[in-house]
Amino acid sequence: MIKKIMAGAIAASFAMSPIVASAECTNDTWNKVMSRGKIVVGVKADYKPWGYRDSNGEIVGMEIDMANDVAAKMGVDIELVAVQSSNRMQFLEQGKIDLMIATMSDRKDRREIVGIVGPNYYTSGTNVMSPKALGLTNWEDLRGKPVCGKQGAFYNQIVEERYGAQVIAFTGNAEAKQALRDKKCIAWVYDDSSIGSDLSSGNWDDFEMPLNSEDDNPWALAVPSGERDCVFGRFMAGMQYQWHQDGALIALEEKWGIKATQFLADKNAQYNDWLAE
Repeated sequence: MIKKIMAGAIAASFAMSPIVASAECTNDTWNKVMSRGKIVVGVKADYKPWGYRDSNGEIVGMEIDMANDVAAKMGVDIELVAVQSSNRMQFLEQGKIDLMIATMSDRKDRREIVGIVGPNYYTSGTNVMSPKALGLTNWEDLRGKPVCGKQGAFYNQIVEERYGAQVIAFTGNAEAKQALRDKKCIAWVYDDSSIGSDLSSGNWDDFEMPLNSEDDNPWALAVPSGERDCVFGRFMAGMQYQWHQDGALIALEEKWGIKATQFLADKNAQYNDWLAE
């Protein structure tokens, strides 16, 4: 009970507006959000089940649930803006959105553009999509077998060098996946989040992602660059920590039918309160 009261007090202190922490922290975005009573969040609308439009045209998904939780903890309304990989950082830079939660992997070059704060909330890795009828269970099942891939993707080299697969590279994902349907290969190797999106589409019911993903590539949310180490950045770091500690992200995986990741299980164990009963 005491811990809950303390947590509520901390959240309340963040919700007080406006805030200026220091000469280096103007907290412009945080103050703007609190003043107008609304946060604008950039999310994916074409990447089921993390962010997509439902039959009513509403944007829903795992990351949208996360964005709604942020707004609830801040005590403000929310506006969702659909972004793409090609414009999500620019939208944040230009002030078109206040926060970005949009399946973005954490990279050094991106940290120089937007305010990425940790701990990372999710991850993607290398996996395959294959016909359920084949019953693949182990990466070694690919040895000596034809595997479809996309030209230039680093996943190709991984399955060739580690597991002796014979990669057939195509110019695009559509061609590679059609070749899989045409039985020119036993599997398609790619990013597991993209495969998960395909499997959630309803167009690949006879296929599965049977292996354990490898080579984690953590995902990052971002605030404006100037607020990374200020109130907004610290608040979002705390949100991610709490999501890991209380298992909220694991629950969202289950809700949206996403294959459980070892990354979230490990983070939940890492941040678990050692005094909690």
